[in-house]
Amino acid sequence: MTVLPKIEAFAADLTAIRQDIHAHPELGFEEVRTAGIVAEKLRAYGVDEVHEGLGGTGVVGTIKGTGGGNRRVGLRADMDALPIVEDSGVPYASTNPGRMHACGHDGHTTMLLGAARYLAETRDFDGTVVLIFQPAEEGLGGARRMLEEGLFEKFPCDEIYGMHNDPNSEPGVVNVTPGAAMAGAAFFDITVKGTGSHAAMPHQSRDPIVIGTALVQQLQSVVSRNTPPTKPIVLSVTKFNAGSAYNVVPDTASIAGTIRYFHEDVIEMAEARMRALCAGMASAYGIEIEVDIRNVFDVLMNDPELTTAYVEAAASVVGGENAHVSTEQASGSEDFADMLKVVPGAYCRVGHAGSVPLHNPGFVLDDAILPVGASIYARIVETRLPKVGG
Repeated sequence: MTVLPKIEAFAADLTAIRQDIHAHPELGFEEVRTAGIVAEKLRAYGVDEVHEGLGGTGVVGTIKGTGGGNRRVGLRADMDALPIVEDSGVPYASTNPGRMHACGHDGHTTMLLGAARYLAETRDFDGTVVLIFQPAEEGLGGARRMLEEGLFEKFPCDEIYGMHNDPNSEPGVVNVTPGAAMAGAAFFDITVKGTGSHAAMPHQSRDPIVIGTALVQQLQSVVSRNTPPTKPIVLSVTKFNAGSAYNVVPDTASIAGTIRYFHEDVIEMAEARMRALCAGMASAYGIEIEVDIRNVFDVLMNDPELTTAYVEAAASVVGGENAHVSTEQASGSEDFADMLKVVPGAYCRVGHAGSVPLHNPGFVLDDAILPVGASIYARIVETRLPKVGG
């Protein structure tokens, strides 16, 4: 592995930044402290322009290379934490109760800061790099808000790159999947409106718990009986809430969850079947069932040509044996997909020595990955914006 020497020289600074952000996690659109640190560091590094407040708490910086080119490459990192109580045992654990960087966005932010510092010092490229620090990736639509507020009109990019840490891969292994790389996602909320009663006289009720639990079972048939086996889909019910007393049959039950998919015809079928099942249950039991299904993440599509370019840039850091064009699709989702619908680019996964899964209270990011990710970001800029004669 050949981490860029200038970045390796300030690796300890990156660790300090990451652990400080980790100790002070902020949820989506609340990343005031984090965004302040980002803006402060970018200015200290000599970044040419620093813009705050795009997309609420987003930060965008620009750096011009020493050449005179007009091409522009975007680099993006996410900043938000999750509503999780941390149980990692690290000395820099969250000091904000019920909030935790359990997905490693503190690391992504720090990697991009490391790349910014290096690129501002060296400027060994021909064109402009756009540094995008995005809020609210975890299902709150941070990318879409930045786009709605004119991200690429204000800061045009010819291509754009992002990355995510991966505790499921070996340290230093980089994977990029061309085409459909990460699943799209819809979230759903279903409200079963029955009739409550005394629990001793359930015959006077139209029990939303009985109806709701039956509906949960029926929803599983969408995957097992309606979806072609060659088109993957995941339908998970993740919440079921009803009742507040031992002796009361409640009026309502609420069901919520997520659908993950890679094909538009599959999500359209799944939505139609879910609505039909709910309508059928409502008719059978003589009640009302409300259904809200909404798109939250699009399918993340990596540009095939830029996938190859990203792998080659990563190989210059981690070695050719550790940088791969992968065929593995991830059922997780990522709102960087929205940016890739507007600007072509690619998104990679970088393995590290952490052993606990993402979104787990015990998740620990391996700080050794920070100079690796920063170097990959820097190298994709230098390779995609080469200096004339360089």
